[in-house]
Amino acid sequence: MDHFHIRDGQMHVEDVPLSRLAAEVGTPLYVYSRATFERHARVFREGLAGLDRPPQLAFAVKANPNLAVLGLLRREGYGADVVSGGELARALKAGMPAPDIVFSGVGKTTSELQQGLDAGIGQFNIESGEEGRELAAIAAARGQVAHCALRVNPDVDAGTHDKISTGRADTKFGVPIGHAPQLFAELSRLPGLDLRGLAVHIGSQLSELDPLEAAFAKLGDMLAKLRGAGHAITHMDLGGGLGVPYRRGETLPEPAQYGAMVARATRGWDVQLMFEPGRVIAGNAGVLLTRVIRVKRGLHNPFVIVDAAMNDLARPALYGAWHDFDAVSPTGERMLANIVGPICETGDTFATDREIDALGQDDLAVFRTAGAYGATMASSYNSRGFVAEVMVDGADYAVVAERIAPDAIADAERVPDFLR
Repeated sequence: MDHFHIRDGQMHVEDVPLSRLAAEVGTPLYVYSRATFERHARVFREGLAGLDRPPQLAFAVKANPNLAVLGLLRREGYGADVVSGGELARALKAGMPAPDIVFSGVGKTTSELQQGLDAGIGQFNIESGEEGRELAAIAAARGQVAHCALRVNPDVDAGTHDKISTGRADTKFGVPIGHAPQLFAELSRLPGLDLRGLAVHIGSQLSELDPLEAAFAKLGDMLAKLRGAGHAITHMDLGGGLGVPYRRGETLPEPAQYGAMVARATRGWDVQLMFEPGRVIAGNAGVLLTRVIRVKRGLHNPFVIVDAAMNDLARPALYGAWHDFDAVSPTGERMLANIVGPICETGDTFATDREIDALGQDDLAVFRTAGAYGATMASSYNSRGFVAEVMVDGADYAVVAERIAPDAIADAERVPDFLR
């Protein structure tokens, strides 16, 4: 459920008409619903109520790093799963306690490892022996101990898009599960590391629970093997990846179903379970509001050219991803069209041969389910600026990210003296 709905003939977010936001802030524009974020955060937590002990929840910052979003989720009791020094700095700036921050990612630099130690974060998810040994050396030289989990690659196909599948043997993430016992034993002996558990994450936008359950079963077997070898295992990070419906009428597992599966799969583990939800919290809490520039006659179907582009919402160009596309003021009439942006790339295409609400020049429309992996993946390609972001709270709203104009981006560039 979200809080984007038609009232008096036009779409509102909570109690604010989207036409008002277009007039006062401009388009393209990311629009977030506070009520939807809060509801999804609570539903995910409630879905895990059947576990033996309360879980640790760390929002995947990469899904939506806006400071207002992070601050909202902090108030809901979420920490942060970060994958870069920049995300770590954002989480801290949003007020998330350092002990509630998990640092994941396959390519942590030396300076990022130091940054995590400086902040006193709760856990590093180690992705290789090389990373573990470097972190141990840095921590020991500083007289510190880094709390860690070893990320294992369970060789489970998540059944999602290849570019967001992370649990197969041929991906760059984690340690092959067959190598994990020996590496765990090696790293656990190093001063500077408190290797206290395992981590797993097999992919994003998962539409079925079976791959997750298979991965957790392998993780449980590894847990038993490590304990049998004398290792103390207190934490298990089960990652994220639960999908959301992008197409109207699509049905995906609910957090309650996911929670029941987790409770079944982890029975008897006797550990602190950790989760890293992202898309399932943020996806349906946002839309990308756009205006039709013009409708161009095509060979078969017309092209609805909108002012949002692939630099604002990259998912369709990257993954062929689907986003429902709805008129802000629907008339009941329909049309078959191609939806495209103004960028000089054929890839700047959001949909082809799509049946949509009938639209004309200057009409407003929204790309749905754009609260995750939307603004965070934006670029300034074609010397376009960065889109603004708005958070709505009932009948009020606030701009939570200013629009960055192309001139402001150019101001950061310099022409050297030897070219003057």
